[in-house]
Amino acid sequence: MKVLVLTGAESTGKSWLAGRLQQRFGGLAVGEYVRHFIDNEQRDTCLADIPAIARGQLAWEDHARRQRPGLLILDTHLLSNMVWSRTLFGECPAWLEAALLARQYDQHLLLSPEGAEWHADGQRCQPEAAERWRFHQACRQWLERHRQPFVEIGGDWASREAQAIAQVSALLGNERGGGASEQGLV
Repeated sequence: MKVLVLTGAESTGKSWLAGRLQQRFGGLAVGEYVRHFIDNEQRDTCLADIPAIARGQLAWEDHARRQRPGLLILDTHLLSNMVWSRTLFGECPAWLEAALLARQYDQHLLLSPEGAEWHADGQRCQPEAAERWRFHQACRQWLERHRQPFVEIGGDWASREAQAIAQVSALLGNERGGGASEQGLV
């Protein structure tokens, strides 16, 4: 099983790209638990919610890992939870980083905010490009500091998709491009 993570600032195409990659390569795609949390709670999050959100994300990831798909595509992982917690609340529960570092991820695609227009969707909160760049830099610095495998993806949507396809093909060690063979998770 190869585990691919899409990470970076909001409105950079993570969810869209996760779907496109699953459609092309198959496997399982795991969405962002925080979206589910906000939809269910019908309110903004607070610092006290971060542990529940992180545990929910881990539970979704663990459920998918137990199915042992050839490719597991994570629309996000605990890095986003950590950076969002620090961005919105100035702190983050210490256990998140240890939990994140205890897991194996084969490749991260860090999606650049450059050229990606922000789109409001009722949950996003960083309309200013400078905010998204700070988030992007925090993700990049964490990945570098912890020697996590990552490639930065940017450009227009077609370019992002082409770069991501090339990275997944290399990750899988082939040029496979058939349809999805396994269902994704919400």
